[in-house]
Amino acid sequence: MKKIFLALVAAVAVSGAFAQKGVAQNQGAAAFTAAITTAGVIKLQPANLQRGEVIMQALAKRQSTRAFSDKELSLTDISDLLWAADGINRPEKGLRTAPSSRNRQDIFLYISCAAGSFAYNHKENTLEKVSDTDCRSDKIAPLIIYIVANSDDPSTGIDAGLVSQNISLFCSGVGLATVCRTSMDKKAVAEGLKLPDGYRPVINHPVGYFK
Repeated sequence: MKKIFLALVAAVAVSGAFAQKGVAQNQGAAAFTAAITTAGVIKLQPANLQRGEVIMQALAKRQSTRAFSDKELSLTDISDLLWAADGINRPEKGLRTAPSSRNRQDIFLYISCAAGSFAYNHKENTLEKVSDTDCRSDKIAPLIIYIVANSDDPSTGIDAGLVSQNISLFCSGVGLATVCRTSMDKKAVAEGLKLPDGYRPVINHPVGYFK
């Protein structure tokens, strides 16, 4: 009886922990949605530099996923994801987490979700709404990151690929699902994101929780 009682206590504790995790994620998603609906500029949270797997574990777990939960990403996850992808990690010099050829910093990030499309301002660590258009043509994930370039230099593709790798490793390290894709209707995406002249989408990453 004592063993059965202890097992029941452990089960309740585990279920409670999962419930709390679910509540935290739902609260995060609600906070992000509320921020979207009440302001054109969303202040992202500072990056949590203590989370995630060590790099070798993240590499070991990296995989491409094409099936996602429909649960919205939390504000915390979106904040950390964008910073890891191409945020500023050396504020005194304005340098980013992803390198670029000759430090041209020719890569920019946009996200699209059910609430519309947003540009990531890496300098201010904010999301700025650019349109009400949801550019996710297949909507396989609750959010898609678009990696956008403003250069046709031969090394631009490498710069975009480095940002893409940051996204993949971050997702692997914190238990999110993603896949790197180059297929998309680039004209429709550029129009939906209201890209300035000379800017073009290069890669897109659906991101979400595992199904």
